Amino acid sequence: MFARYRHLIALGLLLPAQAAVAHDPVFGLGPHVLYKGGVEIAPQADRRRAGSDADSELALELTYGLTGDWAIGVDSGYANPRAGSRGADDPALFSKYRFWRNDMPGVQESAAVLLKVKPDSGAAAGTGSNDAILGLTYGYESRRWYRWASLRYRHNGEDDDGLQRGGRWLIDFVGGIRPTPSGYLEPDTVWLLELNGEITRQARRKGDDLPGTGGTEWFLSPGLFWTYRNFAVKAGVQIPVLGDLNGAQDDSDYRARLVLEWHL
Repeated sequence: MFARYRHLIALGLLLPAQAAVAHDPVFGLGPHVLYKGGVEIAPQADRRRAGSDADSELALELTYGLTGDWAIGVDSGYANPRAGSRGADDPALFSKYRFWRNDMPGVQESAAVLLKVKPDSGAAAGTGSNDAILGLTYGYESRRWYRWASLRYRHNGEDDDGLQRGGRWLIDFVGGIRPTPSGYLEPDTVWLLELNGEITRQARRKGDDLPGTGGTEWFLSPGLFWTYRNFAVKAGVQIPVLGDLNGAQDDSDYRARLVLEWHL
């Protein structure tokens, strides 16, 4: 009796997982990509403090779905540090490709690669160098449970003064839970807990290592992902739990992020 309807039953079990595909971590990297022809608009606000220094940044990210597995986009920001250069940051171009996907009843696993290129544009708050980020990410999403893992490496070029900021490894492990499963037409909340690590090499100037640069920091980061139809809010706070910075550097006190997302 049920054999005739097994395809419809499987589709019905899979649809809740499809509706949750848009979920990605707040600070880490997830494998989410847009549907073909989709557009995502995502303004973002960041705040961080280390010792007496506090920085704020506003950013805007635009993403377009080339296919159901391949998205491209651009992002740019405006930095407002207490000390240092203030103004527009270098715009970045990025591409994310989901190369593996495994759909099961009520569950989806996927993996993707990311490439982001940030050329020197001469912006006031830019780095003055050509930088790039390469990343790999895995995600598991079900009606109740989520988990992600990602690894990224940022390579920083050399500026006109011979300064090369240290390359940085970014490591993320994330878990999430949806306390109350909901449908697409209902508000949906997922609570997140991230473990974010940053391992930074020393900066170099004209081939010489610079003291007081580089080191390791780890953060425990509670957050949430709230969605309603095609609108989402992501928010979280990074709390430092381990730091081993070189020289006289101030350890991070906190970092906070708020992201709004619209899918069109």
